[in-house]
Amino acid sequence: MSVVDDLIGELKEIERDGERAAARLSSAEELEALRVEYLGRKGGRLTAVLRRLGELGADERPAVGAEANRVKDALSAVIDARAAALAPAADAGPRLDLTLPGRHRWKGGLHPVTQVVDEICEIFRDLGFTRVAGPEVETVEYNFVKLNTPLDHPAADMHDTFYLDDTTVLRTHTSPVQARVMESHAPPIRVVVPGTAYRRDPFDASHAPAFEQLEGLAVDEGITFADFKATISAFVHRFFGAGVPVRFRPSFFPFTEPSAEVDVRCQICGGSGCPACKQTGWMEIMGSGMVHPRVFQNCGLDPERYTGYAFGMGPGRIAMLRYGVTDIRLLYEADMRFLGQLA
Repeated sequence: MSVVDDLIGELKEIERDGERAAARLSSAEELEALRVEYLGRKGGRLTAVLRRLGELGADERPAVGAEANRVKDALSAVIDARAAALAPAADAGPRLDLTLPGRHRWKGGLHPVTQVVDEICEIFRDLGFTRVAGPEVETVEYNFVKLNTPLDHPAADMHDTFYLDDTTVLRTHTSPVQARVMESHAPPIRVVVPGTAYRRDPFDASHAPAFEQLEGLAVDEGITFADFKATISAFVHRFFGAGVPVRFRPSFFPFTEPSAEVDVRCQICGGSGCPACKQTGWMEIMGSGMVHPRVFQNCGLDPERYTGYAFGMGPGRIAMLRYGVTDIRLLYEADMRFLGQLA
């Protein structure tokens, strides 16, 4: 037998062995190892045969080379076909690790302060009040002057107020909407105004530079302080509970006369005294009073004909009372572990 016949016979044997081996394999890793064993450039069986081409004459090499290429193509096709056949079986296996606990889908929820705002507005809606809104960027005229607050008042100083320019501020309270409503609507007026207010306060356990406020205003002929007390008492007993004590303390605000601060029994300590209520057993929830006659004049209403009351409360502080939170920062730091308990 000539060397040519010997090499061609060896090539056919490589082809048969490779086909049998491929048929027995059951994984992509095993097929890749088989490809290296038979067709690898450095140690493959087919490469070993090709290295013997130097033993042949120039006229004998084409026949062996052609057979080697055929065997290479045939084995490659067999290995690829076997890999394709195994692929569906691999895909049919489980794609999930069923030993892991399932991940719960995140669900949205209303922020606790938003819940409080909505509940307060709903209570006052039942008392005849309409929910309105106003601009957060306000003029000095509406934020201070129309509300009987002179510009030399400490509240108008730059250390308390965010000035955008000489005549424009980020509103320090929602009270400017009172003036806008009285200018644009004839009495009777009953509105509540929730919204964000801004003050140059430190961010600590009881203050925030940006916070929710809710303003209320009632204007009509013959409204008295007794009407005001009855309305606020009805709100407190509906929101906090029928048996919760409420008290009115004399105070001063430029836009109301007489003025009062409204306190409720501390819901955190039950009145026994705690850091949140400064050991008094009471928690202030709003400033309020009868609308000052000069505010009526500034807004184009006759103070001899109309009277009314106004109040402003902090829903953040009320949320602290509702949920027993001792630090207002917990409500605004976006800690989902905490907020998720109240949503």
